[in-house]
Amino acid sequence: MDATNEKITATLIHLSTLTQYIMPFGGFIFPILIWSSKKHESEFIDNNGKQTLNFQLSMFLYTITLCLIAIPIFIYSVFKNISFKNLNTSHHFIAENFSIGNSTGIIMLGIVAGLLFCFLKIVEFLLIIYASVKTSNGEQFKYPLSIPFFK
Repeated sequence: MDATNEKITATLIHLSTLTQYIMPFGGFIFPILIWSSKKHESEFIDNNGKQTLNFQLSMFLYTITLCLIAIPIFIYSVFKNISFKNLNTSHHFIAENFSIGNSTGIIMLGIVAGLLFCFLKIVEFLLIIYASVKTSNGEQFKYPLSIPFFK
């Protein structure tokens, strides 16, 4: 495979991760398809495919971790002021002692989690574009904060 085709294919692997904004798991499906079909033709393509998949898996892991931290805290914040003592006798759920004043933690948690998620997605988008530019110039690029799942 000539160098120009290698650069185009490697750049396409990086850019194909942006399909995650169009279809669910597109950021995994399309890079895997391109990488697996061309990885035996070039070491440059193989390396860029591994870097891309490592980065996408790392971002997925960071997002899941953020959710695993935020969701239980959110659930606890919602239900800590609700009494369930009359639930068995009346078979009706009545939220007593629930006020917006007791929801400051929920609001702050939602804001912080939302900002962290937005920051993570903006950084991901910018790094994908930067990696695509570097790769199109024929340079090797290693994503920061990427866990090496594929070596």
